Amino acid sequence: MNLTRPCQVRLHCKGAKERICPLWKQTADLLRHLRNQSSPSPEHQIFLNLHGQPLTRDGVAYLLRHYYRLARKKHASLPRSSIHPHALRHSCAIALLQAGVDLTAIRDYLGHSSIATTGRYLQTNLAMKREVLNRFWKRAGLERGQPKRWRPSQGVLAYLESR
Repeated sequence: MNLTRPCQVRLHCKGAKERICPLWKQTADLLRHLRNQSSPSPEHQIFLNLHGQPLTRDGVAYLLRHYYRLARKKHASLPRSSIHPHALRHSCAIALLQAGVDLTAIRDYLGHSSIATTGRYLQTNLAMKREVLNRFWKRAGLERGQPKRWRPSQGVLAYLESR
């Protein structure tokens, strides 16, 4: 983990891939604080399991599920669906997309070899769709009101009844 500028972390991913991911300044600051609490050595591992070994993918998944269950006890409105570490990756990608980051930059950030993979992975959500529509109405200079319910004219009704 490199917590000097630029701040980044080396991830060991599925398929024996290794990725370097940038960290936000706030994240790097928190990780520096954690490292300094446990050991002043920059090479020291921060996230360890009960046996003092580096935390594995399964360990991360276990902790995420554990703390999500605890959060649901305090906030019952959280969905009951199962959570996994990949959801954090997906959420980050959606946040980047909502911030206006280009899809090819997100592809590179996620380490996808194909833009099609990123396109499938990043499904637009309702908030994005709403924002796009609001920008359209504003740019078009149209008044956005409640949609009017369609009612057939008397001429259409008379024609349909004559058939």
